[in-house]
Amino acid sequence: MDLHLNEEHVMIRDAARDFAQNEIAPVAAHYDETGEFPLPIIRKMGEMGFMGIEMPEEYGGAGMDAIAYVLAMEEIAKADVAVSTIMSVNNSLYCHGIYTFGDEEQRQEWLVPITTGEQIGAYALTEPMSGSDAGTMRTRAVLSEDGSHYIINGRKSWITSGPVANRLVLFAVTDPDARPKHRGITAFLIDTSKPGFTPGKEEPKLGIRASATCEIMFDDYKCPVENVLGKPGQGFKIAMTVLDAGRIGIASQALGVAEAAYEASVVYARERIAFGRPIGEFQMIQQKIADMKTRIEASRLLIYQAALAKQEAKKTGKRFTTEAAMAKLFASETAMFVTHQAVQIHGGMGYSKELPIERYFRDAKITEIYEGASEIQRMVIARNELGLRGSC
Repeated sequence: MDLHLNEEHVMIRDAARDFAQNEIAPVAAHYDETGEFPLPIIRKMGEMGFMGIEMPEEYGGAGMDAIAYVLAMEEIAKADVAVSTIMSVNNSLYCHGIYTFGDEEQRQEWLVPITTGEQIGAYALTEPMSGSDAGTMRTRAVLSEDGSHYIINGRKSWITSGPVANRLVLFAVTDPDARPKHRGITAFLIDTSKPGFTPGKEEPKLGIRASATCEIMFDDYKCPVENVLGKPGQGFKIAMTVLDAGRIGIASQALGVAEAAYEASVVYARERIAFGRPIGEFQMIQQKIADMKTRIEASRLLIYQAALAKQEAKKTGKRFTTEAAMAKLFASETAMFVTHQAVQIHGGMGYSKELPIERYFRDAKITEIYEGASEIQRMVIARNELGLRGSC
């Protein structure tokens, strides 16, 4: 595995780092406290190419590779996980799916406004009674009598950027009698300005509070047949393929917040005096630092391995499900471990809003839950290794 970063990689990493520390970090606490959507920041990120890093330039993207994406995600997440969540959905769940499965007209119409930051994209798979088990989906799309459009009815939940999204990729059942059930799911491209779409209540979340999340409702929404992404019945395949890419983004996000908490802890361990000497001289603190650093670097290697597998998949068509799941599983659990240890090292100050440590801790938790909880990642990895049917 070649871990050498080329000039392009270094350039985007440094650009993302400068932007994150100068533009995002100073206002992260404000957005966390107010829950306000950071639209001015997202607009600037679009101008800099961060909202469509792997998309070709003809579709408004930066035309870079998967390694560039994870490097940028890591730096943005070090400043604010909420902002990196918006970035991840745009890049992985929205743009990747349309570029991979869309036709040329769809790419031009549905990618460019999102990659440039002019509009916000979202991904609508989860329902109140259908989270990890997508086969129990209840949202229905019925083809009209003249065959010109689908009429969509249903409700989706936990939709990141849902309150502000202009466009989204929606998954709905078009053939309820299909067996197995997931073969009856179709993907649609949705313009949220059209009648029949309504954003619902926003979720009052523990962390990533600046990343707006809500329910969305469809009431006789008319979606033209040309807005079907891929082919009818191909929706589940599209959803799972997109989640492979999304999990690499979340792993990179988890790495970023873990690094932020770790770096703050190293500084604090050097400066905090207890019993007449820096706490970093105590063996118990040293053990924490060693474990934090080791898990962070192991996460980085798994993420790079997954990113390289994703790049190789563009040539071979082979899925990178196991690599993505391993990276997401280990990095997300590392983020929780590291931020927990950071709170312990900082003591009372780690529990205070005067420092960002408690925000890192709150934000890290979601990385173990969305885009497949840790339990799902273990199931995916094991099924793939055992060759069992039903592997995602």
